[in-house]
Amino acid sequence: MFPLGTTLVPGQSLPLHIFEPRYVALVEACVVGDGRFGVVLIERGSEVGGGETRFDVGTVAQVMDLQSLPDGEWAFRAVGVDRLRVRAWLPDEPFPRAEIELLTDPVVALDPQLQGRVVESLGRLFGTARQLGYDVPAAVELDPDPMRAAWGALARVGIGPLDVQRILECDDPIARIEAVVHALDETTELLELRLR
Repeated sequence: MFPLGTTLVPGQSLPLHIFEPRYVALVEACVVGDGRFGVVLIERGSEVGGGETRFDVGTVAQVMDLQSLPDGEWAFRAVGVDRLRVRAWLPDEPFPRAEIELLTDPVVALDPQLQGRVVESLGRLFGTARQLGYDVPAAVELDPDPMRAAWGALARVGIGPLDVQRILECDDPIARIEAVVHALDETTELLELRLR
């Protein structure tokens, strides 16, 4: 397990530079294993040194583009795969470990129009950001699947980690997509205040 000061969601790519000995050991364990580890948001505390309090819902991450660096350090991309829930934290030896369960969504019919709502909200946010001089993509391209589109939208914008954590913890996929749309719209409204 890798507690971080950011929330990783499925489909999101997160560059990491590993230097702390306990996480160097984690990466080495991933190299001989399947290349997967868990990422959870730190509730209180710091990424370095241990002793932090962690949220129990996080994301399984896959190691991609692994590079060995001088002095035993590592650089790679962590790509979110699935949601997870920690059942029990184990001793942090040699690195944070936990018993987890994968969180699967119930089988529900997702209205394709939900994907359109995500695209529309993200497009509005990007349009407002462009008016303020931010460098954002001209076109909004998201997965046709509504849930993957929602994760993709979250990965593209700077919504606070606690807000993303609340969305990640939501077990109802429809409510989760609605929460993403709401978060995008709220962010747009905050940006629009700066245009006045």
